[in-house]
Amino acid sequence: MSYPYTSLSDFVSFLEGEQELRRIAVEVDPILEIAEITDRVSKRAGPALLFEHPKGSRYPVLINVFGTHRRMALSLGVESVAEVALRIEELLEIKPPSGVLGKLKMLPKLAELGSMAPKIVKGGPCQEIVRTDGFSLFDYPILKCWPEDGGRYITLPLVFSKNPVSGKRNCGMYRMQVYDETTTGMHWQVHKHGAQHFREARAQGQKDPDARRRMEVAAAIGSDPAISFAAIAPLPDDLDEMMFAGFIRGTPVEMVRCKTVDLEVPANAEIVLEGYVDLDELRTEGPFGDHTGYYSLADPYPVFHVTCVTERRSAIYQTIIVGKPPQEDCFMGSAVERIFLPLIRKQLPEIEDLHMPFEGVFHNLVLVSLKKRYPGHARKIMHAIWGMGQAMFSKCIVVLDSGNDLRDYGKVVWRALNNIDPERDIQFTLGPVDSLEHASRLPNFGSKMGIDATRKWPEEGFTRPWPNEIEMTPEVKKRIDELWPQLGLNTN
Repeated sequence: MSYPYTSLSDFVSFLEGEQELRRIAVEVDPILEIAEITDRVSKRAGPALLFEHPKGSRYPVLINVFGTHRRMALSLGVESVAEVALRIEELLEIKPPSGVLGKLKMLPKLAELGSMAPKIVKGGPCQEIVRTDGFSLFDYPILKCWPEDGGRYITLPLVFSKNPVSGKRNCGMYRMQVYDETTTGMHWQVHKHGAQHFREARAQGQKDPDARRRMEVAAAIGSDPAISFAAIAPLPDDLDEMMFAGFIRGTPVEMVRCKTVDLEVPANAEIVLEGYVDLDELRTEGPFGDHTGYYSLADPYPVFHVTCVTERRSAIYQTIIVGKPPQEDCFMGSAVERIFLPLIRKQLPEIEDLHMPFEGVFHNLVLVSLKKRYPGHARKIMHAIWGMGQAMFSKCIVVLDSGNDLRDYGKVVWRALNNIDPERDIQFTLGPVDSLEHASRLPNFGSKMGIDATRKWPEEGFTRPWPNEIEMTPEVKKRIDELWPQLGLNTN
């Protein structure tokens, strides 16, 4: 596989050639106006947008690049995200060889795995311009997305930090509310790796009163799209996001050392903000119009102080808006669902398919089709999903028998509602919930619901006959198909 983009500009040029990007030459305000235009375009499955003259800034704004299934696949260098899922599935099937010949046959695959590791280089385009003073975050066309937002937000940053104990790198995507020219919030939700690094750093500081009360952070804005996707991927704790980006690209991610902090960032990034989070400082962040379609509430979060800015000479400011679905992030979430299904099946092979409808905003609804093997199997699957990484946030899980098309919502609802006895088939439990969950009884803690919509077995207490679904015979269907054109009826 040869990944076709070495930079965000490469991807922009490719999208333009594919008629998937529209340039906007009219001056448009980053305060609310770009968001309103993008929301209308995203709801119509429209193109990526490049606003060439955002009001008050010389940097063009790129948005909605992941806003369809096709563009999401193209961003990963494939025709379908299923191709990436297949590569993961093939890796998962590798078994240790028993003989010398088997070991020799594995060498090419091992070499491929080794080539995914990020590579440190001496310099890169992201450091063509370096500023340690005289800069302002308001130089950039940072959006205010919705009327009640607490301010402008950097919404698509690749935030790099290191675990202060292990030194392991993390790259996550956490929104950053701009407070002033050099200061932002850092929305490290309690369950995220960035928040864990922050807690570890504070704990270390408590053991050593003389320790520096700062945690170094760098935020890259804009890169080739595989790197941006890796930042949102629900990876295992021990897998470096840049390694995963290398896997997607088929070539290692080139990283450069930051100028003022002990961190590395992608060499092909457009803009990099270097600085630190003060371990003793929290500040109110929010409200923010979130992907749930509601404003997330204002809460105290760590504060990021920018001490250095580096960028390309012709940098593009890439961003995203979230809100009522469908939005650009829906297609990113759909790609996550498809690409990581092989990992889920590796642990739960009885799962035939899994789907998160856009209306469920990722964590509110998970549909599962199950190859049912024993009584209570659906409940086992519910609890397994609740115990699996970020899937623990799933508020409602509906389990159906195998053979159901989980994207045919009419049939899913019809079968589920027909197949349940509510008192018998609905399971409630308590546990962690997403930080954006506004309906839970407490922040980050609430209830979840599982619905067993499978056909019930006698061993599950159902002793009556289970009825057959109404279906016409194939022979009659075939005869009417042949007769249909002569009937003069509407065929739509």
